[in-house]
Order: sequence, then C-alpha cells, then structure tokens
Amino acid sequence: MPLIVVPTPIGNLEDMTLRGLRVLREADIIACEDTRHTLKLLNYYEIKKPLISYHKFNETERLETLLKRIEEGETVALVSDAGTPCISDPGMILIQSVIERALPLDVLPGANAFLPAVILSGMGTGSFTFIGFLDGKRDEKRKRLEELRQSKETIVLYVAPHRLLKEMELIGGVLGDRPAALVKEISKIHQESIRGTLLTFKNILAEDKIRGEFVCVIEGARESVPDVNDSVWMDEALIMCKAGESTKNVANLLSIKYCIPRNRIKRYILENCTGEVI
Repeated sequence: MPLIVVPTPIGNLEDMTLRGLRVLREADIIACEDTRHTLKLLNYYEIKKPLISYHKFNETERLETLLKRIEEGETVALVSDAGTPCISDPGMILIQSVIERALPLDVLPGANAFLPAVILSGMGTGSFTFIGFLDGKRDEKRKRLEELRQSKETIVLYVAPHRLLKEMELIGGVLGDRPAALVKEISKIHQESIRGTLLTFKNILAEDKIRGEFVCVIEGARESVPDVNDSVWMDEALIMCKAGESTKNVANLLSIKYCIPRNRIKRYILENCTGEVI
C-alpha cells in the first residue's frame, strides 16, 4: 500500500477535503509533525488512528520505520501541522526514499498558504517564484535575493512574525522598494491583506502588534536592469548629497534606479560625503 501525502487546514478546519478525510480514516498509521496538533484535527472529525511523530528533528531516525511499514503493505498518511507536507515542512526525505525504492506514492491536492496569498495580492498569477522561508545568515539571504533581483516573476515567500520588519528592510535593500503585499492568517478569523511597498511596511505596522503567519508577495522586476559601472551611481550620489538630499533619500532612490543594495549606497555616502542631512 502507498505513502499518501495529505494536506491539512492552515486555519479553518472546514478546509479539509472529503478525499483527505477518507484517506485519514483508511490509513493504517498517520505520520505527523506534532501528534498533539494532528489529534485536534482527528478529534474534530471523529477519526481514531495510530499516530507517529515525523518532524525535521527525527526525519532520518523515523525513515526506515515508515518505509518498512509501506513495504509490508500498510498505508501511511503523511501530514504536517498545517498545509501540504514538503512545502516548507518535513517530508521530502521520506518521499525521495519511497521513489528510490519504487514504492507506491500519492499526493492529494489541498490547502496551502502561498496560492491564496498570490491571488489576494492582486499582482498576477501568470508566473511566480516561491521561495519559502529565506534560510541562512544575513549574507546568505542577501545572496539569494541578489539572484532574484532581475527576475520579472512575482516573488512569494514566508516570513516569521518576529523577523517581519527586519526581513522587509533586508529584502527592500536588495530588490529596491517594490510594491508588495503581506497576507496574514490565511483562512483564519483575522485574515488580512496589507498592501504597500517593502520599505514602507515599517510605517504601516506597529512592531509590537505583529502577530500570526505571514506570506509576502513581491512584484517582479519591471524591466531588466543592465550592469552599471559603480562610478555612475557613486557620482550621482555625490551630486545629490551636495544638493542637500538626505542619505536616506539618496540611498532609496538610487537603490530603486540601479537595483543596488541600499546599505551599500548608504555606506558609500557616509564614507565620502560630508555635511549631508542624515
């Protein structure tokens, strides 16, 4: 029998599909991130099944156990705490192993956060790049963003609430102050779409009131930006500073115009301009 990937609600329990419920009722065992979280869903739908924890800290440890059960003819349902397993959630190691061993596999369609967010943003769904969470240290995140700087596709990523404003500043510093939408608490009572630009969200959102899960949808590059000799924007920065423009304004304007990280421009100004307004 197969491994079946079953999406679960990301907020509203009524988002569970009829097919997903049938699979959970017929499964021999359900592998889940947090057994307590999944138990709430099962209790809501009066489903009683054995559960086994399967999360990012024990994926390798649990692998052989689950593969053996599938090989022995059991049906294993794989769920995450919310949404679709493997989409910024555990599961891919198990799926790859199932494929390598030529075991049966099925994936059900169902709830996820990024597709509703893309549509709610109003930025078009012709093509987009889904990033998930920006991983790594600041320099690693910056490098990943640099790779996306000239892409014309809409960019979609997940952002943790405690890092939201810092992430927006980092992203805006690399991509420029583009139009964006923050969609929070999708399918929950407090669902909200907040529209603005990457560097203006700090003026829209109070840091101490940022709660819930966020999806950030960012407009793609409007046109390809050619490589610019550093002397071009550096000369322009000096001229603007001497004309009385503030460091902040110069950095924002040139970042958007030349797609150069804002902090790089600010460093240059602070090192080479004197008497400018900060």
